[in-house]
Amino acid sequence: METSTPSPVPEGLEPFVRRFDHISIAVRGIAKLLPLLDLLGAAYLTGAKDVDKGYRWVQFSLPGGTRIELLEPIDITDVDHFLVRFLDGRGEGVHHLTFRVHDIHAAVDAAERIGYEVVGIDDEGDWKEAFLHPRSSHGVLIQLAQWEIKDDPIALEDVLGHTDRKTL
Repeated sequence: METSTPSPVPEGLEPFVRRFDHISIAVRGIAKLLPLLDLLGAAYLTGAKDVDKGYRWVQFSLPGGTRIELLEPIDITDVDHFLVRFLDGRGEGVHHLTFRVHDIHAAVDAAERIGYEVVGIDDEGDWKEAFLHPRSSHGVLIQLAQWEIKDDPIALEDVLGHTDRKTL
């Protein structure tokens, strides 16, 4: 009796992915979520206000090591900003999942080779990223990112523009 060999499974991104890094949530106001994050045992890690890109972000570590990121548009009235469009169209909620990759170019090539639509490729600077469009990834925006960890955390109050956390 002849035995059949299993059909080859297309190579996925597994060889290119270091780890799942974080889930990112779009919000209208980061400060409003701080009580929930405190309840969940979250510890602030880092964040920044990126004036050029029009948003601020903060990351927290949850018990067990999972990370959560909050994204907030700086100008909520800027109807052309991607976060404002997202919030107006879908409301607050999950924006994307981020996977840290070894090499952004190799990960993008592999994703395209197996049929995913890759958009928003930015390979300049220390932070390199690309996205798998939700049309090709079952409705979920997937961020592939490559970066080196820096040891220059920014205080939460500085990111949010507040000097007293009690006023948040």
